[in-house]
Amino acid sequence: MADFELAPSLLAADFGYLMRDINAVEGSVKYLHFDVMDGHYVDNISFGLPVIQSIRKYTDLKFYTHLMITNPEKYIKAFADAGSDIITFHVECADDPTALIDEIHSYGCEAGVAIHPDTPIDVILPFADKCELLLVMTVRPGFGGQDFMPESLSRIKTVRKAIDEAGSSAWLSVDGGINKDTIKTVYDAGASMFVTGSAVFGAEDPAKACCELSSCITA
Repeated sequence: MADFELAPSLLAADFGYLMRDINAVEGSVKYLHFDVMDGHYVDNISFGLPVIQSIRKYTDLKFYTHLMITNPEKYIKAFADAGSDIITFHVECADDPTALIDEIHSYGCEAGVAIHPDTPIDVILPFADKCELLLVMTVRPGFGGQDFMPESLSRIKTVRKAIDEAGSSAWLSVDGGINKDTIKTVYDAGASMFVTGSAVFGAEDPAKACCELSSCITA
């Protein structure tokens, strides 16, 4: 596994010029993050299957789909068929997370389990060796542009310890408020995949922004 990866969030891109913005980061990252919001689990609606299906035809980036939706079990196959490489659901929205992980795997996708900042972190720990990614939300899900929640650092450290003790190669992903001021601190706490929206797509040069974020870690 690579030391770390960036996953720019399409939610922060210009929806009038999506492929322009995606093309701008293609040489700098391997992953593209899709925030799928239903207006029910979170108080916002973003985009869904048609957008992912359309973009899939024009890029080889790996699609990291984050389902911020209730009843995710109804849509796993559809998002797999649309071209998702990683399908991540919220532990709060799954009656049987292990079964959902197994279903995601059955479609040839990697599985991720996300956790809301208000949910006790212990809830996600049993899945450290059952999926390919654990996502610790570092803002309250539903809206982009929020500030990083410093109290998330202890949660990240707890998940990092669980992954290491399980001998797992799962990504420890973080999402929310990741920018040049926070990324190194979060990396030092144990995160390995960084979802970042406005810090990339809000920059004049998204590719340069990706390089600068990476440099904050490697410097």
